[in-house]
Amino acid sequence: MEIRETSCTSILTRASGYLRRVCSHSLNPYVGCGYGNSSCGEGCYVRFNQWLLRGRQWGSFVDVKVNADTVYYKTVQAERLWAARKGIPFSIFFSSSTDPWQPVERKFRVTHRVLNAMLEEVPDILILQTHSSMILEDMKCIVALDRLCDLRVHISIEGDQDSLPGLPPPPCSVDQRIKLVKEFASRGITVVVCMSPLYPLRDPDYFFTRLVESGASAVVIDHFIGGDGTQDGSRTQRTRLPLAMKSFDSQALELSYREKIATIARNYLPVGISAPGFAGVYSSKMVSITEKT
Repeated sequence: MEIRETSCTSILTRASGYLRRVCSHSLNPYVGCGYGNSSCGEGCYVRFNQWLLRGRQWGSFVDVKVNADTVYYKTVQAERLWAARKGIPFSIFFSSSTDPWQPVERKFRVTHRVLNAMLEEVPDILILQTHSSMILEDMKCIVALDRLCDLRVHISIEGDQDSLPGLPPPPCSVDQRIKLVKEFASRGITVVVCMSPLYPLRDPDYFFTRLVESGASAVVIDHFIGGDGTQDGSRTQRTRLPLAMKSFDSQALELSYREKIATIARNYLPVGISAPGFAGVYSSKMVSITEKT
């Protein structure tokens, strides 16, 4: 793993494409990801972003934006005004192309410093997404931010198995991530489980029962077809993920599988599909749970 310290000139990226329906801005404290060679890295759409890779192999590098918190302070007001001119909330997806709580975070603490900067320059909406139990190390700061803005913690749990045949294990087990849901929910924080990309499930009813019992507020379901930036999932078809999914349940390769699982999930939790789900719109009635009660 090549670790390189870099300085950035911007840290708040105006949303486009898929994210335009989710937030006004994304924020990525790192380029690349230390989890790139785990099971979540296999299905990660960022592995196909040649502008970010710049000829490097996904999972082989991490660029650390060591001045991210300073740049946030310098640019946040201009980006807040940009969102206001667009007539949209100043909403940040943290992060869209890396995991904010990956192994190098323990050394560099970029995510931690940016979260502390947000305590002074608070967004309207903040979405924190991770696969990692390391997020617990920032619990105090996240609880404080939850009192100041509309905050959601998104925990990625693609399915009910730790790994599929032929794929490496995930950064954290399913059990560990369900425990994360419980930890945040017990503090009154809105926690959404993100099944993205959706893996075949061994026992959907048992899985969603566990999510309910953990305190999850909703579940977002996104298939690699359409979810990897192509309509037919052709990018993901070049990885080992489809074969691993097929070896367990060939139906899971079809977009109809997403609808099948969503139908079951709605018996237990509000369900969001694809980008609207990430934006906080759930269930067939399009009910939003992003507003605190």
